[in-house]
Amino acid sequence: MRILVYGFGPYREFRSNITATIIKALSPLPGLRTAVFPVRFNRQQFIDVLELHKPELVIGLGQCTRDRIEVESRAINRKRTSDTGLAKPIRKSGAEFLPTTLDINLGPKVGQSDTAGDYVCNYSMYVMLEYISRSGRNIRFGFFHIPNDFDSGKGVALVTRVIAQIQAESKRAFRE
Repeated sequence: MRILVYGFGPYREFRSNITATIIKALSPLPGLRTAVFPVRFNRQQFIDVLELHKPELVIGLGQCTRDRIEVESRAINRKRTSDTGLAKPIRKSGAEFLPTTLDINLGPKVGQSDTAGDYVCNYSMYVMLEYISRSGRNIRFGFFHIPNDFDSGKGVALVTRVIAQIQAESKRAFRE
């Protein structure tokens, strides 16, 4: 299974990003590819990584100031380049929401969210989900927001557990 795990580098007042730390600490696995993006509204960087790696599964990681890890259920057609600026659509004729396609239960300590905000995390989700839909590819996509002060070792364990769970599901489905 070809898997892409992506996250982001530093931004605004954050000199480091928990997602980059987690990605750099992931153990190598067959088929696993990773990317750490600069935090910018650049559609092409997200499309290019999909074209380069042709994944069957995409796991996006975003840093947040929330108090727990949350699985995002959808991307919103909205972006805001500054805290004080007005939100604008990512695609003027695009759908208002695009649902993620990875259904996974990670237990009671991991929350569910239906708003990924309007910054680059949400932008990456929307761009990738729209591209996946338009290309007709069968790529499962999930996104997790991880608190900036979260223990990176636990973050690595979580991502590794997600990958193992999905691989086990795929093997079961293949046998059936």
